[in-house]
Amino acid sequence: MKNQLSARNCIKGRIISMKEGPVSTEVTLETEAGEKIVSSITTTSAKNLGLKEGKTAYAVIKASSVMVAVD
Repeated sequence: MKNQLSARNCIKGRIISMKEGPVSTEVTLETEAGEKIVSSITTTSAKNLGLKEGKTAYAVIKASSVMVAVD
């Protein structure tokens, strides 16, 4: 990756699917190990980045917490 980031988790993957909506686009990356990472970004950002299925991209994760809940 050309740019330097302070985020510790920068995971390279290939875009395997995109579900574009009027406001947001769901992007699914698959890592070399086969894990899938799904992110929702603005449709404007997806277009500005030139995202397309098959293209290499990075999941950049910087969060103080990740929550999972069930009933």
